[in-house]
Amino acid sequence: MDIIRNGETPSMKGPEEWFTGDVLVDPLYNYKETITRGAAALVTFAPGARTAWHTHPAGQTLIVQSGLGWVQRDGGPIEEIRPGDIVYFEPNEKHWHGASANKAMSHIAIQEEVDGEVVTWMEKVSDKQYKK
Repeated sequence: MDIIRNGETPSMKGPEEWFTGDVLVDPLYNYKETITRGAAALVTFAPGARTAWHTHPAGQTLIVQSGLGWVQRDGGPIEEIRPGDIVYFEPNEKHWHGASANKAMSHIAIQEEVDGEVVTWMEKVSDKQYKK
């Protein structure tokens, strides 16, 4: 058994190259070869904040905890997400997610590694793309 105590892993600011706006990342658990290939984090987006476009080789699951958010897969419409919603992105599906324009949003993001890779970051979501 392994217990990760609250407060053992510090919060961190979402890196500017991966996010637009104010984003706080609280790692929940990370890849450990003997335990899991996965990793999870509680990610909190201020209003208007969002990820850049990205993909995950094993897909990604989001579990919305609070607020109001938006998600979009490449070529699809922007979808609204609320607490209790679960979003699954297929492996290598290009997408972004974040808060709505006027309300913050927090979700748990879960993903697994494949051949040492967890995510491929791409271009930022423009203000024009975000406001559609």
